[in-house]
Amino acid sequence: MSPADEHHDTPEGSDLMEAARRWLAQDPDPDTRAELSALLDAGDLAGLRDRFGAKLEFGTAGLRGELGAGPNRMNRVTVMRAAAGLAQVLGPGKHVVIGYDARRKSDVFASDTAAVLTGAGLHASLLPGPLPTPVLAFAVRHLGADAGVTVTASHNPPRDNGYKVYWGDGSQIVPPIDREISAAIDAVGPVDRLPLHGPGTLTELGEGIVDDYLDAVTSLPLGDARELRVAYTPLHGVGGATLTGAFLAAGFESPMAVEEQREPDPDFPTVSFPNPEEPGAMDLAIALAAAKGADLVLANDPDADRCAVGVPLPGGGCRMLTGDEVGGLLAEHVLTHTTGDRMVATTIVSSSLLGKIAAAYGVRYGETLTGFKWIIKAGPGLVFGYEEAIGYSVGSDDGLPVHDKDGIGAALTVAAIAAAARRDGRTLLDLLDDQARRYGLHATSQLSFRVADLSLITDAMTRLRTTPPTELGGRVVTGVDDLTKGEGGLPPTDGMRYHLTGDARVVIRPSGTEPKLKCYLEVVAPVTGEVADARAHAARSLDALKADLSSSLGL
Repeated sequence: MSPADEHHDTPEGSDLMEAARRWLAQDPDPDTRAELSALLDAGDLAGLRDRFGAKLEFGTAGLRGELGAGPNRMNRVTVMRAAAGLAQVLGPGKHVVIGYDARRKSDVFASDTAAVLTGAGLHASLLPGPLPTPVLAFAVRHLGADAGVTVTASHNPPRDNGYKVYWGDGSQIVPPIDREISAAIDAVGPVDRLPLHGPGTLTELGEGIVDDYLDAVTSLPLGDARELRVAYTPLHGVGGATLTGAFLAAGFESPMAVEEQREPDPDFPTVSFPNPEEPGAMDLAIALAAAKGADLVLANDPDADRCAVGVPLPGGGCRMLTGDEVGGLLAEHVLTHTTGDRMVATTIVSSSLLGKIAAAYGVRYGETLTGFKWIIKAGPGLVFGYEEAIGYSVGSDDGLPVHDKDGIGAALTVAAIAAAARRDGRTLLDLLDDQARRYGLHATSQLSFRVADLSLITDAMTRLRTTPPTELGGRVVTGVDDLTKGEGGLPPTDGMRYHLTGDARVVIRPSGTEPKLKCYLEVVAPVTGEVADARAHAARSLDALKADLSSSLGL
């Protein structure tokens, strides 16, 4: 008798087998039906436990997980249940815009969502093909819809997919809406009993919605400098055509795209992780820039809501900018080109530089929890928001055209800044040095620990609360903020913030989308001589902090 067979008659084994059979009876997808049938035939209780022992939880990030059968996977049943829960919360007659990326099953999940929504009496508008997430976020407000859905796993590994929900303001949902939808999902019965395709209506949108989005982002304050050669990669995602269209519509030369990564490919064959922040992901774009003499390197993540920026160096190689560095440059550009009562905002894990820029320009500054769903709600008059994870929303005197991260609009604005600098014989690196002289050098870095066992993260956070460090990187800890207590009037979140001597700071929190513990580090150094000397000193300080954290966290 095999180990799997030994436990078929245990209560757990019987429950798993029965849950799998009930799921199989309602599953409309032949792929996941075959997967589940094979597990049942083999009596693979470990495989069933992995799929049925837990479920993907619907939260403010929606759903995200590995493709496969069962409630702990992304599949057609999971998606149809999510759509039915959303329909229940919204009610008949409401309007939902649906978008999707080019990952496996994304188009199918989008079609299923439309079928469930229209079956519940709602009106669904389906975007005309795989498109960047910011197009969906734009379309929700542009079309006056009540909500939006995009099927995407952003920069997650190829085996994943996800389901993100937007509300009528064009931003991602926040509590308590997420809890209402989650409760409604839990009340959904078998999906094979859901009414589909009516009495609601379905509109298949044309390319005009993309044109409207391009009109909006090319109306941003871009200045008049256009001479620039850009090397670009969409990292096998959906950003390429839209970004090229934006550049051409704004009067720029078409970016030179990395040929191997130009077209959408759900296998992401040239990268280990389809995330421009991961080591090696930018290698082909940097090589293209060197071969073609590009002035700037740009990348989008697979759903094009984020933007990575690099500056080719005269002797070869490329200096990739941090999200905080790009955020500082974009902030000053926006504030220089806008007027009136304005606000800029970022998150508690981003650099403190934005607050100093806001003070210098006499505008309001907001600090929020991580995630654009919070940044967008920072306050009235928001003209710029960013998070250090290379996400930016750029606006004008008319406000923000996209109430979410927008990797296309950000790339276009960075190109405008770089083109103006080039006209003056300078680069973005020179502009960063200017900021360091004005505001002090704000050096930031991140340290991440990816785990297979999530309990390791829970244990690490418990240790940080019960026995907080008294010294990090040779700096004394002068203050500790437990973010679960809602520090500074913010909603409670799982995280710890340590204030250190010498104007340094460390924030530690679990990732909301990946099995990672993330540490965000900042050292602020005055520039009294050469900026390069201050950078070297700050880099040594960051390295010392990383070394201390690596040893103390034990992950």
